Amino acid sequence: MRVGAHVSIAGGVDNAVANQIEVGGNCGQIFTHSPQVWQDPNIGDEEAERFRSGTERDLEGPWVIHTSYLVNLCTPKEGLREKSLDSMQKEVDAAATLDIPYVNVHLGAHTGAGVEGGLDNAASVIDELDVPDGVTILIESDAGAGTKLGGEFEHLAGIIDRTETPIDVCVDTAHAFAAGYDLSTPEAVDETVAEFDDVVGLEHLEYIHLNDSKHACGTHKDEHAHIGEGHIGEDGMARILNHPDLRDVPLALETPTEDGKSFAWNIDRVRELREN
Repeated sequence: MRVGAHVSIAGGVDNAVANQIEVGGNCGQIFTHSPQVWQDPNIGDEEAERFRSGTERDLEGPWVIHTSYLVNLCTPKEGLREKSLDSMQKEVDAAATLDIPYVNVHLGAHTGAGVEGGLDNAASVIDELDVPDGVTILIESDAGAGTKLGGEFEHLAGIIDRTETPIDVCVDTAHAFAAGYDLSTPEAVDETVAEFDDVVGLEHLEYIHLNDSKHACGTHKDEHAHIGEGHIGEDGMARILNHPDLRDVPLALETPTEDGKSFAWNIDRVRELREN
């Protein structure tokens, strides 16, 4: 079972390996810099080598890089488009440097361009990138608030259809739930997985952000809860973890650190809910 958390790279990206081991993970996610600003990854050769060798020695993998929150692929604004393009290029290059196979990104908000226009904009950015061999861009599912795209499986299928660049998908369980896809019972999970397969195709599901939700299904509110303790709940989480089409997909947790419960607690909870 491949499960881990989004861990810190404070002090150097190579520290992510030890941070992942500390919480009991064997794969996981990182930012290459603060996600709240436009910033270059700035990864030195020696720390990159320590990251690669440590990962190979101590973890199962795979890692995934999460891009800056400022990136907006769907934007109709030329200045923001150019900044997003530049940031994305640096992230896929960093992934190649670190031997990380995935770069995860939100589609962003179309801010008036409309769904079709937003998806066209996003596809044009992706196809302008020079994506290194061995790196795949993952489009993350969204909670779907405002004009943000990715809240409907049709949006994910739409961007895959539009790009000449091969891309795949990361589903965030809290986002999908908030967007209106029920995951709170075994039956609901089965229906949602079947719908995803019908609309997008399970062959495109390369990673899962496994998070419970503090808000009810369809509220479009993105706030993560501890595994089994939110509105998805224990039954839904157990089915996600044991669904035959999802068992082999790597999992990265972005659960909160509160109530005395850390990533380690949540990863232990995941393993408890997983049937051998």
